[in-house]
Amino acid sequence: MLQLSLLSSPRVDPKPITGKERPEDLLASAFPAFVGRQVRTGFELMRRCQQEGHTVFMTLSGAMTPAGLHRSSIIPLIQSGAVDVLTTTGANLYHDAHRVIGHAIREIDPLAGDTALRDARIIRIYDLGFDEDVLLDTDKLFSRLLMKPAFQKPMTTAEMNWLLGREIAALEVELGVTEPCLLSACYHADVPIFVGAPQDGSIFLNVVKLKALLGDQFKFLLDPVADVYTMAALQWAAQREGETAVWIMGGGVPKNYTLQGEPTLSQILGQDARGFDVDLQICVDPVDNGALSSCPAGEGHTWGKVSAECVATSSIYMHADVTAVLPWLVYALFSSTEPRPLKRLYQRLPEMVAQLDQDVEAQRETLMADLT
Repeated sequence: MLQLSLLSSPRVDPKPITGKERPEDLLASAFPAFVGRQVRTGFELMRRCQQEGHTVFMTLSGAMTPAGLHRSSIIPLIQSGAVDVLTTTGANLYHDAHRVIGHAIREIDPLAGDTALRDARIIRIYDLGFDEDVLLDTDKLFSRLLMKPAFQKPMTTAEMNWLLGREIAALEVELGVTEPCLLSACYHADVPIFVGAPQDGSIFLNVVKLKALLGDQFKFLLDPVADVYTMAALQWAAQREGETAVWIMGGGVPKNYTLQGEPTLSQILGQDARGFDVDLQICVDPVDNGALSSCPAGEGHTWGKVSAECVATSSIYMHADVTAVLPWLVYALFSSTEPRPLKRLYQRLPEMVAQLDQDVEAQRETLMADLT
């Protein structure tokens, strides 16, 4: 049996690189093993999602926007219709705004000495640096935006980020900024942005300041119940309309916040949710320390987060740094597929929530019985 199985498996027989290969051909022939094979499989899954019209939920952790990964890779994916929903950290949205208001993030020596950097009022994110004034100016920007009338009500993080995107898109026009930031790019494409831990970031620190200064005059409020329910409703609608995929860049809260929509549907709200159909992740974390950031699709399946078919045929864990791998994958994807129409899911959120309301109501008797 082992011999028959081995003989039917592809041979490891890469061809010499000439410099004339298309990126997808190079991935097919020169990435036969180890992390290289993981990258090849990841590309194949991304291409399948693009070609077959999966609804793609991307998660983005870490300090990706200071590193510029959004400009090289994430925003092009959004504008091409490859990514339909984004879950990220508040930090990625906050630090992206530095460039909008004219500040620069620069390469620095990570071994320069943090005491000396602090004395010079230079903020460090590994090998990136910027003046402390950059933070202060960005705080002023978000404080002024959050004081506007549109924000003076309870809302989800998706609504907050859509409104912030609208305001910053107008500011970019006013300032002559030609490259959109992540918030404004998602606003233009109606891609919902969720933030699973909004209080863990500088945008929310400005909410704290405004509440302390203005008291009851400041009526902005994030509704975490509506936020989780809206994510679940979005996933419920998407999987009823076709196949869904999760592309996980890093790990952390964005990963779990997106994946937990499925057990929210199946285990909490009594719906027959199947889980994501495709799961791919790029992350440097080891998988054997119990951390959720690194857990594979199989472990996620035990929670109902991804389907059994996904575990068997449509998942990959690429053990690599996102910044080293994603630009190459995006280049290969764009070289081999055509853009697809934008799904503009933000505009459909009210109808999706209403549909889940209806389906939960149909399970009311069973769900209420669980409470007694």
